[in-house]
Amino acid sequence: MSDRRTIGTFDYVVIGAGSAGCVAANRLSADPRKKVLVLEAGGMDDWIWFHIPVGYLYAIGNPRADWLFRTEPQAGLGGRALAYPRGKVLGGCSAINAMIYMRGQAADYDGWRQQGLTGWGWDDVLPHFLKHEDHVAPGPDGMHRAGGEWRVEHPRVRWDILDAVRDAADAAGIARIEDFNTGDNEGSAYFQVNQRRGRRLSAYRAFLVPALERDNTRLEIGVMVERVVIADGRAVAVEFTHNGEALRVEVSGEIVLSAGAVGSPAILERSGIGDGARLQALGLDTVLDRPGVGENLQDHLQIRPVYKVEGVRTLNTDYAKLWRRPLMALEYAVRRTGPLTMAPSQLGAFAKSSPDYATANLEFHFQPLSLDTWGAGLHRFGAFTASVCNLRPSSRGSVHIRTPHAPDAPAISPNYLATDEDRRVAVDALKLARRIVSQAPLARFRPSEHLPGPQVESDEALLDAAAALGTTIFHPAGTVRMGREEDRHAVLDERLRLRGVRGLRVIDASVMPAITSGNTAAPTMMIAEKGAGMMLEDARAA
Repeated sequence: MSDRRTIGTFDYVVIGAGSAGCVAANRLSADPRKKVLVLEAGGMDDWIWFHIPVGYLYAIGNPRADWLFRTEPQAGLGGRALAYPRGKVLGGCSAINAMIYMRGQAADYDGWRQQGLTGWGWDDVLPHFLKHEDHVAPGPDGMHRAGGEWRVEHPRVRWDILDAVRDAADAAGIARIEDFNTGDNEGSAYFQVNQRRGRRLSAYRAFLVPALERDNTRLEIGVMVERVVIADGRAVAVEFTHNGEALRVEVSGEIVLSAGAVGSPAILERSGIGDGARLQALGLDTVLDRPGVGENLQDHLQIRPVYKVEGVRTLNTDYAKLWRRPLMALEYAVRRTGPLTMAPSQLGAFAKSSPDYATANLEFHFQPLSLDTWGAGLHRFGAFTASVCNLRPSSRGSVHIRTPHAPDAPAISPNYLATDEDRRVAVDALKLARRIVSQAPLARFRPSEHLPGPQVESDEALLDAAAALGTTIFHPAGTVRMGREEDRHAVLDERLRLRGVRGLRVIDASVMPAITSGNTAAPTMMIAEKGAGMMLEDARAA
């Protein structure tokens, strides 16, 4: 018997109150007969910069908001280890992310279906995006709707420099489109954002706060989950610590693991589920030998060329003028518009790095600002950043625990630029950025390349520059992937059930067999919507 104090028995226990866990908890608790417990390691979102959109500049790299993970040194990045931000707060990364609403491409999900994952094609998943959407301008084409919990709005700030960049992209062959979220996102448009009247909307505020008004839903924060307890092939309990006390909760129904692409594989390994040899080396008993746990890590590596400009406003120059800061604050307070409403990127462009690709494989995030690293101050000269990432990297990395102790950070190795294809795409991406910036619509602002610099010309030098400038764009996925039964490395089935253990599902970005072609927050919430729906279907059929 465990000497832990047991806090009771619940029908559902949701581990993680991030983008996925908040959606799942809301849907599972809608039945008043079911008791739902949500366990979250982070704290309350009671800091102003969790709510003012530009607060991401202060949240990322701040121990109040960020777990401050770091990757292992990456060979493909010249041996650099990167900061790897993850949200340390209710709402998870949705409380500190770019707020960009991006579904990806229809081909992403049709590709999942073609891998044998029934029910995961574009036509299958679109209703789950729509179910919780509250779009500011739904339109008649059925691609958007109003009335859900997840608000989608247009940006509330504009910059002449970004208008000119969009004109330049058009001149370079990247056509203007109105909406990235119809299944084909090739082209340029202004990003739609998850804000409500100029304030950040997190998954906690949208989904979990309403659920907590129900008598059957309980939340515990500051919780460190140690392991899921498996008995006779079934997940029966969760063991965790809270304020130094060792606790346990019994589960009569199902456990939902929604700790993200970093946290979920770590909890599984501490629970004895993973590669048996790896677990044995750490002194852990193997409950279930699943070598795919923690493997298949995919992430979008962003390369951040910076261009100085003249004769046009940027956030660098606006923020450097002390007299402008009170005006920005006043505009935000009175109208909820202006620079304080900014997502990190306002203008996007999706393009092909070469004709070899059937759909766009690059995403640009154009930003009217520049800095050396997140957490560092803005440059003191006018500039914009043409951040570009490979949407479908062929490199694969891993996330694994270093020790059996829950507070110890895992070893994160995205393995960036490990393949010839990824290296070629990185070089082509920098060349395309230069081609856009060289177009006539930008000429009046006299753009000059600050990073990597015009002296970098050869393919070899451009690859070295990509390795020096590249950093995560905060989209880890795939570390507990779903797949067909005969695939030994597929940890989950198509209903997100852990193969070999009853009563345990994983519902977050880690389940993706292949990363989506765009920002991953909206797909993660779709996965949670669909996953919770499947749980309720299975419960009714039992």
